[in-house]
Amino acid sequence: MSLIGKEVQAFTANAYKNGDFITVSDANFKGQWSVVCFYPADFTFVCPTELEDLQNEYATLKDLGVEVYSVSTDTHFTHKAWHDNSPAIGKIKYTMIGDPSQRLTRAFDVLDEEEGLAQRGTFIIDPDGIVQAMEINADGIGRDASTLVNKIKAAQYVRNNPGEVCPAKWQEGSETLKPSLDLVGKI
Repeated sequence: MSLIGKEVQAFTANAYKNGDFITVSDANFKGQWSVVCFYPADFTFVCPTELEDLQNEYATLKDLGVEVYSVSTDTHFTHKAWHDNSPAIGKIKYTMIGDPSQRLTRAFDVLDEEEGLAQRGTFIIDPDGIVQAMEINADGIGRDASTLVNKIKAAQYVRNNPGEVCPAKWQEGSETLKPSLDLVGKI
């Protein structure tokens, strides 16, 4: 099921951020751009490489007005333990949401029912709480956060420039397209 164009369902969850346990809800996704990055489990192999890569892009994402949330079906207590013990995860400054009830993972349709774990799903959410982009990778395929930055720039451009669209491989400052009858069959 595609969540593109749909509002994030109401939720409340416990999370770990910068040494504190906090509560996060769908309200946190309103009024700013958000990235929600689901991953299978703490204390694993591909996951810390992805989350560290996301941290490496965190300052750039913050400059774009984006807040980052990682989510697994582990508890917020497990997130703290992983943060305290892993050099890669110890760098993380963004919010790590615990979803042991699997409600949030199910709501984003990334729950592997057999394993009880989240799939590698990434969601870009606009300031209205609407999903604008999503990507789901197989368990063994790690994500590259630098491609996420470009997708967010494109999503923000389209939002701020109604009637324009970003073509493949669009980079900030590049030409965009204005869909019209004049373009049909000429691209």
